[in-house]
Amino acid sequence: MTQINPTRLTSGKWHNVPLSLPGAPGNSDAIMHCFVRRSRKPGPTIFITAAMHGDELNGLEIIRRFMRSRKLGGLQGTVIVVPVVNVHGFGMGSRYLPDRRDLNRVFPGSAKGSLAARVAEVLMQEVVLHSDYGIDLHTGAIHRFNVPQIRAELDNEVVEGMARAFGVPLVLNSELREGSLRESAGQNNIPVIVYEAGEALRLDEISIKAGTQGIINVMMHLGMLNGTPKIRKEQAIADNSYWERASDSGVFQCLVKPGTYIQKEQVLARIMNPSTMEASEVRASRAGVLVGLTQLALVYEGDALFHIARYRGMHEDVAQQVERFHEELGPEFGT
Repeated sequence: MTQINPTRLTSGKWHNVPLSLPGAPGNSDAIMHCFVRRSRKPGPTIFITAAMHGDELNGLEIIRRFMRSRKLGGLQGTVIVVPVVNVHGFGMGSRYLPDRRDLNRVFPGSAKGSLAARVAEVLMQEVVLHSDYGIDLHTGAIHRFNVPQIRAELDNEVVEGMARAFGVPLVLNSELREGSLRESAGQNNIPVIVYEAGEALRLDEISIKAGTQGIINVMMHLGMLNGTPKIRKEQAIADNSYWERASDSGVFQCLVKPGTYIQKEQVLARIMNPSTMEASEVRASRAGVLVGLTQLALVYEGDALFHIARYRGMHEDVAQQVERFHEELGPEFGT
């Protein structure tokens, strides 16, 4: 039986609807808290999820600020927000569940499956399948910083419209990954975009500001909120990306900033070997824009260091768009 029934909820205010989950050993009270707000005016339903990985915190603050937005006074339809999907991992500050599974690889889940599968099944049945659209909020992994970016399957016209409306300058055309929330929603004709920004276990103010405004922009685009989304004329689409990896182990000294344009053969970093006190250089094998990088000072041979995206019509203007975007939102990013 569905626990979330917006028609039974008072319009114009947020309602906390707790969803029961399998508990941890010795704890039978694991709860996924959903907050639901509906309007008297008819309209679509959108879900917004965060902390799919339990150590990704930016999304919680994005949702908190969004829930307090005055724009919601003009809501048409229903909003369902889930600030912490991975309740078990969040309590441990862990990306994964206690069974060491990645929750975003087991959708649509199963009521008779693993712990991860059961959590995924609750989210699918109670939230996703009762929605028309979705936004999934993520950060980079632990010790990896991501420049604010949207990942979406742009072959879908509705998804592309949502991705562009979100309003960040970088959009990665990303195929659906097997077992992900985005894939399972797509198989049920529910368009979903993913917002990636910042780093696990840290709050990043610019990533939060961009995410909060991005949700409002998308809902304006869908006709769920009054106003016109602040869609950027300068927006770059990437069809592919790659990682530059460490060729040596040692102390990592980064020489470039996130969001900057990288030229082929440009020196990105030095890695110092403490045994020889010699340093080797990390050079870009291809040109692109730096959309993510490691935050660690100690690296091992083979570690992923720099995530570089290749944008359509690649030129330095893409990086200038990113720089202007961050200047508009506040202090220098990635610090």
